[in-house]
Amino acid sequence: MRNSSQPLIVITGASSGIGLATARLFSSHGHPLLLLARRLEKMQALDLPQTLALSVDVTDRATLAAAVQEGEKRFGPADAIVNNAGVMLLGEITRQDPDQWDRMLDVNVKGVLNGVHAVAAGMVGRKRGSIINISSVAGRKTFANHVAYVGSKFAVHGLSENLREELSAHNVRVTTIAPGAVETELLGHTTDADIKTGYEAWKAGMGGKVLSAEDVARAVHYAYSQPDGVCVREIVLAATRQQA
Repeated sequence: MRNSSQPLIVITGASSGIGLATARLFSSHGHPLLLLARRLEKMQALDLPQTLALSVDVTDRATLAAAVQEGEKRFGPADAIVNNAGVMLLGEITRQDPDQWDRMLDVNVKGVLNGVHAVAAGMVGRKRGSIINISSVAGRKTFANHVAYVGSKFAVHGLSENLREELSAHNVRVTTIAPGAVETELLGHTTDADIKTGYEAWKAGMGGKVLSAEDVARAVHYAYSQPDGVCVREIVLAATRQQA
């Protein structure tokens, strides 16, 4: 049963980075939260009020749907989902392990679709809701050693825009957030040491200044907090000194 004046927000990939920062921000605005990620302890350590944290892999469609149902039973209907869970496994295409392509497509694309599937029917029925998908500037342009990652993020951009068109008649908003380089754990997923070194050198060329997770969280909240009749379709943000 909902015991908050604010509606429920669902956040995937909530154990670190953008997801964690978004959880803190929405909690500060009084929203109950359903936090989903594989690492339960990190979400519980936030110790946020009105929060249900569950260990969920977004590639498991049934478990994700069941988690959303549990959150809605406790806090009321989900007014928004932030599909943030993602992995970035960079590699030169002739040498990269194809299993890494599978992992990125499973999490970055199918995971987003699974999140959409868990909330969309309810939002359509209520004629209200926001679906916010975290993509990347790599969903708009290409980068060296990013082939499979870029493919996954172009997919997020494409499915989000198509989804927006289909759900707009039901008063459901869809927003794509496309950050540039962000100081998160994502680069740690990459196993190629040379690529990681090159990435750090690229950051250093910008004075070491990239976006913080909090910067992106504020963009998410901005899109969500617009009047119901306003859909912010896409936000692209990057550090001022990031040229690409």
